[in-house]
Amino acid sequence: MKKLILILSLFSLTACQSQKKETKKPFKVVKTEAEWKAELTPEQFEVLRKKGTERAFTGEYWNHFEEGQYVCAGCENPLFTSETKFDSDCGWPSFDQAIEGSVIYENDYSFGMSRIEVMCAKCGGHLGHVFNDGPKETTGKRFCTNSISVKFKPKTK
Repeated sequence: MKKLILILSLFSLTACQSQKKETKKPFKVVKTEAEWKAELTPEQFEVLRKKGTERAFTGEYWNHFEEGQYVCAGCENPLFTSETKFDSDCGWPSFDQAIEGSVIYENDYSFGMSRIEVMCAKCGGHLGHVFNDGPKETTGKRFCTNSISVKFKPKTK
């Protein structure tokens, strides 16, 4: 009987510990799912809020090299500059660095892979992933970004 009580106690303790959730800093832009759906296109909603991925070589900015800035399509938070964009030939817009403080990172183990997810620091929108196969002469990073998750703001003259 003592063994049974000990086993049940250990099981309860383990179960309680596994239910602890990581507390995250709240985002500056917080909206309900209905509000996001009303503001975003269905494709933007799928990527930004549901962590989807657009097909390679189909997005508006994968082969776009005009001078300017890329902002979050959900909240217009400035994310990347054209100076950090490079042609990675992967089919998605690629940058070697984000604007300081503009993105946050989270481990992503979906689909049996281990990756680092990149999200907008202001609204939590899913942007893509960051990899260590970028240009060695700069940061060595490749921020592989969904075109649909960003908007381009041309440089003003």
